[in-house]
Amino acid sequence: MKSRAEEFAEWGTEVVFGRARGFRAWMMRCLLRFASFFFWILVQVRLFLFRRRLKTVHYLGTFVVSVGNITAGGTGKTPVVELLSRSLASRGRKCAILTRGYKSHDLEKPQVWLDKEGKRVKSIPKIASDGVTRYLSPLYAGDEPFMLARNLDGVAVLVDKDRVKSGIFAIEQLGSNTLILDDGMQFLKLKHEIDIVLVDCGFPFGTGALLPRGTMREPRASLKRASYIILTKSEGKPQDALISTIRKYNKVADIIVTNHAPVLLENIFTGEQLPLSALKGKYVACLSGIARPESFENLVESLGANVEIRRSYPDHYWFDQEDLDAFVERCAERAMDMIVTTEKDAVRFLRPGEMEVPIYFLRIHIDILQGQDKWDAMIDRICGLGAPQPAPEWGDVL
Repeated sequence: MKSRAEEFAEWGTEVVFGRARGFRAWMMRCLLRFASFFFWILVQVRLFLFRRRLKTVHYLGTFVVSVGNITAGGTGKTPVVELLSRSLASRGRKCAILTRGYKSHDLEKPQVWLDKEGKRVKSIPKIASDGVTRYLSPLYAGDEPFMLARNLDGVAVLVDKDRVKSGIFAIEQLGSNTLILDDGMQFLKLKHEIDIVLVDCGFPFGTGALLPRGTMREPRASLKRASYIILTKSEGKPQDALISTIRKYNKVADIIVTNHAPVLLENIFTGEQLPLSALKGKYVACLSGIARPESFENLVESLGANVEIRRSYPDHYWFDQEDLDAFVERCAERAMDMIVTTEKDAVRFLRPGEMEVPIYFLRIHIDILQGQDKWDAMIDRICGLGAPQPAPEWGDVL
């Protein structure tokens, strides 16, 4: 049973995306449009303050790479962060991912970290992984940080809203020489040597309006801050029109075209792996809590599955036992062959009381379709530097 807050959140999403009809929805859109104007003012004032150095910007003396976007969610950022981290680690860079850990819970008992002299370090971020040991569950790390910590060896994952604090800890305590800001485009307190901005080919500028009326965090003009622009979820289709639009705002950034390619199916609870061909002709239920569930559902359908049941929750939703038991029971009644979810959602699953229908997640990786040479040059640029070049002045790019 959904709470009233959940029902209102779902209705609000329908309003923002223009799917809700009626006078009530129209009035809400008018109010949100008015609020978006004030949000635009706040964005411009904030950028002005950083541009004029009226707000403090920290430079930590090591290489900082930001991966972010100008829209709220749904661009496929986590697999890109994973590929970037793995590429750098394989070349000998000691990386730390600095992430906010959206919707992660506070620790019941503070973590303890001892420095080289055996003294306790005060005021530390949450340590999801130090690159060797994974310390936190998804509940306390957050779904995406946990997934990164699980999938990446030799890469630290630190969780804190204050990425400056996390960065200092990574450098001083873990010896990191490369900091990767997960969802870092709007985190301007820390200077970025490289800004990687992701644009979803299927939904490049969200609804076209700023928050809260739309899904854009910043206007399109903010693309000028990008050093590299990665087009995600291209599905192999030509992107000339989108690239032409992007060039109106940024004429110099290297543009790399990618696709989120499915690799295999993995059972959440047993670890059993199946080839993608196992979906062909099967009756499938899709369950997810991500920003754009239709993109995931369409992908499952494209692999030959008959998607008979679709159930989506808000992004980063924590499934409870009642949710899962009811959904599995419904799928069993409809004789579904399997339930399929995303890898990010899989870390938030509890084991249902009755496992009448097997539950798999779809493992995804990034395929670079155009611009492999530009990606390689970016990795070379980072790995080839004994010390980072000075970060660009915010006044030049904001």
